[in-house]
Amino acid sequence: TAGANDYGFEHVFARQVQALARAGDLLVLHSTSGESPNLLEAARAARERGVRTAALLARGGGRLRAAVDRALVVPTDRTDLAQEVHLMIGHIVCDFVDRAWREQT
Repeated sequence: TAGANDYGFEHVFARQVQALARAGDLLVLHSTSGESPNLLEAARAARERGVRTAALLARGGGRLRAAVDRALVVPTDRTDLAQEVHLMIGHIVCDFVDRAWREQT
């Protein structure tokens, strides 16, 4: 909350991107509306640093859809369904990463 207090909640994630992200990284954003100012700012900060961006969205994707390199838009206006699909995708990605790491060791 200190970052949000000092810089404003709309910059809370962008400040983390500015501090930690490097060119070649991938920033994955989750939003049902695609209109959250803090995520739009994070996408902008990532682009400025050469960080690739992807977003899991719903409700047409909002402005965030155009602000990221790749967007997966769940075709629903229901927040609960969108979040369940986003959660499932997150589990699938974790499984793929886990399998890839095990194959490398």
